[in-house]
Amino acid sequence: MSEAATAGTSRTYDVIVVGAGPVGENVADRTSAAGLSPVIVESRLIGGECSYWACEPSKALLRPVLARPDARRVPGLGDAVAGPLDVAAVLAHRDDMAFHWDDGDQVEWLESVSVDLLRGHGRLAGPKDVSVTTSEGDIVLLTARHAVALCTGSAPALPEALGLATTRHWTSREATSADHVPGRLVVVGGGVVAVEMATAWQALGGQVTMLVRGDGLLPRMEPFAGALVADGLRDAGVDVRFGVTVTGVKREHGDDSEVTVTLDDGGHLVADEILFATGRIPRTTDIGLESVGLAPGDWLTVDDSCRVTAVLGGWLYAVGDVNRRALLTHQGKYQARIAGAAIGARANGEPVQAHRWSPHAATADGTAVPQVVFTDPEVASVGLTTHEVEQSGRRIGVVDYDLARVSGAHQYAHGYRGMARMLVDADRGTVAGVTFAGPGVGELLRSATIAVVSEVPLDRLWHAVPAFPTISEVWLRLLESHRG
Repeated sequence: MSEAATAGTSRTYDVIVVGAGPVGENVADRTSAAGLSPVIVESRLIGGECSYWACEPSKALLRPVLARPDARRVPGLGDAVAGPLDVAAVLAHRDDMAFHWDDGDQVEWLESVSVDLLRGHGRLAGPKDVSVTTSEGDIVLLTARHAVALCTGSAPALPEALGLATTRHWTSREATSADHVPGRLVVVGGGVVAVEMATAWQALGGQVTMLVRGDGLLPRMEPFAGALVADGLRDAGVDVRFGVTVTGVKREHGDDSEVTVTLDDGGHLVADEILFATGRIPRTTDIGLESVGLAPGDWLTVDDSCRVTAVLGGWLYAVGDVNRRALLTHQGKYQARIAGAAIGARANGEPVQAHRWSPHAATADGTAVPQVVFTDPEVASVGLTTHEVEQSGRRIGVVDYDLARVSGAHQYAHGYRGMARMLVDADRGTVAGVTFAGPGVGELLRSATIAVVSEVPLDRLWHAVPAFPTISEVWLRLLESHRG
């Protein structure tokens, strides 16, 4: 790997990328493909949160966990999978999928696409300048000819009043990388990380208690999805409690002792570990935002090409979680491809188009964000929800269908439980949003995303015939229900 610069020196590149997660890697790759010289700055592992502490390890934990109930629902297989999971094998698979927390392959990939790497902590030091502090404490100054892209991601948000800085606890990082199953685990939160990690650790042998401040799970999705996931968690043995707030967390005898969790109703729980899955904050506290007139710790507002709107000159980009448009790896990589193309076009004097289908505009971030929640049952959604429609004032028709009535669902699993909802734009005759909840529905999401993004007229969708007997036949049933 070509080193960007030696200690105490300065060097100029076309593009400086701060943060080498999937987002930063894609920005660097696309700008390199455009003929520019990029350097990427990273103080941790190349590949970022997704590769080592989020998407890859969490789904590695969840795949065997979710395959088992699917198999149990297939006649003839129930007895074959009646025993407990092989925890050691599951954790070993997780370790493999997280590359054993070694980024050697990612470093080689950067070299293969002609991207220089500088390991250290990068901070803006004025317009187009980035100061990098290496692990040895040396300072390297980088200057960009065209653009600096901040791809620093997000971090777990923790309740400040609980004094967690001095009390050992889990965040998503510890929950996906733990080397043992906690006997008793308290999960605080009701979003995606909370429900997925509760699913995983309960199935692996822990006793999980979920403490949810609100009145349902997955609050940003359709209510029926959260209700079905809550039922699934309870069926698996998870103690799900709503309307509960944690007021205190304490380990009486040091970090290795039990944790006592105090609740707002005066009650308390005792557990081995406590996971806080209570949202995300931007990693912008210590990246030099003040040097360009921005407030440290803020989310960064961007235009559709991911340029920071509050900075003059159009040289600063913020891509991925850090701009808060859609905190999902696949959306961040989508933004990275858009931003990389825009940076390349501007640097090469080419026009940058802002229309909806332009390769330089990340328009899908607001209207067509796909997401799968890996629980039992799965949840898959794209586009608007009913709540969002109510706030928008659009004329929308709501079409619900019981997935258990689809022939393919019965082939997939005996006793199938699930629901599908399609939101129809009444004025345009197109699909505005889709939510599925049920075993195996994640594989329906691509077709739903295409329908929403492409604004396929419902009359044309009639001619996209689903194969029989598959769960995708629900598309035909939704269209029939809409026609009446």
